[in-house]
Amino acid sequence: MVFFCVYFKELNCYRYNNKPFRQTAESCDDITPTLQHSILPKFLVMCLILVAIEAHPNFKLVFAANRDEFYERPSAPPDFWEEAPHLLAGRDLAGGGTWLGITRHGRIAAVTNYRDPASLKKDAPSRGRIVTDFLLGNAAPSDYLEALQQEAGCYNGFNLLVGEKDRISWYSNRSDRRVLLPPGIHGVSNRLLNTPWPKIVRGKERFTRILQEPRGPSPESLFDLLQDPHRPPDEELPSTGVPLEWERVLSSIFIKSPDYGTRSSTLLFVDRNDHVTFTDRTFDPQSDRYEARKFEFDLEPVSSKTSRGA
Repeated sequence: MVFFCVYFKELNCYRYNNKPFRQTAESCDDITPTLQHSILPKFLVMCLILVAIEAHPNFKLVFAANRDEFYERPSAPPDFWEEAPHLLAGRDLAGGGTWLGITRHGRIAAVTNYRDPASLKKDAPSRGRIVTDFLLGNAAPSDYLEALQQEAGCYNGFNLLVGEKDRISWYSNRSDRRVLLPPGIHGVSNRLLNTPWPKIVRGKERFTRILQEPRGPSPESLFDLLQDPHRPPDEELPSTGVPLEWERVLSSIFIKSPDYGTRSSTLLFVDRNDHVTFTDRTFDPQSDRYEARKFEFDLEPVSSKTSRGA
């Protein structure tokens, strides 16, 4: 049984004063046009993923993630794919892949970019396809990552999370390491796993407190975390090869600017009975509204043909 609902609600925290999915360069500050059409579109997507593994008595796994992107890049909100009815994911309509998804059998994958504009490859394949290939395949996570390592150099920098239920592995082609995540709280943004950028430190601390709430982690508390606009002082900012003004813009958990920002926030719960709750808020850059989608379903047994290694 699958439960699904879509509704719209006012977002009181932020307003975007630009046209939907389009913004003229003249309305941006001086640095934006140059970056928008050279560096930024190539390395910015899904800026933050927080993961709790066996960190709550009621849940095997909790994901809380933000996808950050230019408003003009076309995408579709999460849904079960018509050509792959077992796959629940959003869709990047420009690159053809996805940024986060789960299947009815419990295969989970998500990606972030590694921010290093100096190393960008102009014609590298879409990193979103790495996520889709795993979700639509049958290979065990360890086997998939081993095969991916052989061609990882073809891609621009990425962090990849793949696994099944509560067995999640991390891999980055900028470290060439594979790590099976131990129980606990983990975070990845646009560097490596658990790199102590201010947004990762702040996000993990708040995530931990929410998981310790007596009534359990409420979706509203987690969405409030994902909408945190706090920017740290300049002396705490990383130096990733973009101008200081963009380091400031990109330093908050929830990002907003005239052309670029947090496009969606997603929560994923897998409880002790293998019941999945997937909730997404896709923000409208034109207004104070967001579209909310919620899916609930029980994971199905994996057939003998499907690997379950991690």
